[in-house]
Amino acid sequence: MYKVFLSLGSNIGDRIYYLSRAIEEIGSIMIVNSLSSIYETEPIGYESKNTFYNMVISADTLYRPPELLSKIRQIEKKLGKKSVKYIRDREIDIDILMYRGWSFENENLQIPHPELEHRRFVLEPFNEIAPTAIHPILGQTIATLLRNCHDQSRVMRTLHVINIKN
Repeated sequence: MYKVFLSLGSNIGDRIYYLSRAIEEIGSIMIVNSLSSIYETEPIGYESKNTFYNMVISADTLYRPPELLSKIRQIEKKLGKKSVKYIRDREIDIDILMYRGWSFENENLQIPHPELEHRRFVLEPFNEIAPTAIHPILGQTIATLLRNCHDQSRVMRTLHVINIKN
């Protein structure tokens, strides 16, 4: 089994529904270990009136990175995501953040996620569930990356709760 950290985000429709369904679908192919709180965040990289709900989960998987990416894309499509090519409002977005302390890169995937250390909306929930996880390239903990992050966007923990159903 390989430990993987995934970021989940939704900013249209019933955001809690999409996050919950994504976790259920992920739980059908992996063992979900922990969930962060849900954070309300501003869209980054484009204009939208719709705020995101973001969270990070940890899971154990038997899939190697390319196969895991394929499974994640199937889940996103099943839940209504239209395109992975353009930054836009979306029902669900799932990114692989880190994978067992490895680095991996091919034409479709880069692990750890190339923007991880620059995104407060990912670092805040990641820090909640795994502050001592070490970025395999930078050699720093998630807590350190969060402290050093220059992103000043608004990230606010919500009162919404999603439970793991294993």
